[in-house]
Amino acid sequence: MRSFLADSAGNATPGISIVVPVFNERDNLAPLIREIHDTLGPRLDFELIYVDDGSDDGSWAQLERLSREFPALRLVRHGERRGQSAALRSGAEVARAAWIGCLDGDGQNIPADLLTLLAVRHQHGLDDAPALILGVREQRRDGWRRAAFSRLANGIRNLAIGGSIPDSGCGLRLFRRDDFLSLPPLHSLHWFLPVLYRAYGWSVLLAPVGHRPRQRGRSKYRLSVEALPRLLDLLCLVWLLRAALRRQAPMPEAVRRRYA
Repeated sequence: MRSFLADSAGNATPGISIVVPVFNERDNLAPLIREIHDTLGPRLDFELIYVDDGSDDGSWAQLERLSREFPALRLVRHGERRGQSAALRSGAEVARAAWIGCLDGDGQNIPADLLTLLAVRHQHGLDDAPALILGVREQRRDGWRRAAFSRLANGIRNLAIGGSIPDSGCGLRLFRRDDFLSLPPLHSLHWFLPVLYRAYGWSVLLAPVGHRPRQRGRSKYRLSVEALPRLLDLLCLVWLLRAALRRQAPMPEAVRRRYA
C-alpha cells in the first residue's frame, strides 16, 4: 500500500524530477535534502520526491517535518518494504517532469554530479540525448564485502546477458520518465536498467561520478537478501530477451545474435 503527501508548490511542471528512495535513513535525510537544495536550487527548476520504502526508524515523521521547510519536497510512502526498484517506480509514477534524475538516500552519491549527467544530456540536445545516462563511480567507497559481491554479480550478469556495464548499481541516473515506466517491474530493475535499455534498442551513455563513504547510519545491503531476487530476475530477463527476439522486437544486433 502506498500513501502520498502532496507538496505545497502547486501543479507547475518542473524541469526535472529528482527521485530518492530511502529505507531507515533518518539521520541522512536532513543533511542530504539541504545539500540537494543548496547545490541544485540555484541551478535547476526541480521537484524532489522522497520515497520512504516502509521505514520503521522515524524517517517518515522526519520527512514530514522537512516537507514544511522545503516546498519542493514531495513525499511517497510504502506501508511495507518493497525494495529499491519499487520505490523508484513509485517516485516516477507521481513525477511531473519528463526527465527523472535519481540518487541513493544514504549520502554516498554526490548531488552535484546530477549536473554532470544533465550536462551530458545538454551536449546531445533533448531530441538526441541518450535514453539513459548512467553514473559510474570512479572510486567506490564501500566495504570490501559489498564491493567484491558487486564485482562478482556484475561479471555473472554480463556473462549471462552480454554487455560490459562496469557499475550498474550506481544510484546516480538520468532518464525519461515514460521510457522507465514502460519497463517490466522486476524486483531488481534498478540493477538491470542499462541492460534492459540496450535490449530495447535505446542508447545508454556512461558518465564518471564521485562516491563518498557513508557518514551516518548502516548499510541495508545484505547478500542473503539480495542474491536470490537478483538471480530470479536474471533468469526472467533472459526469458524476456528470448521472447522479444521471437516477436522480432527491436534490439541491438549483439543481443540478437546472443539469443538467436
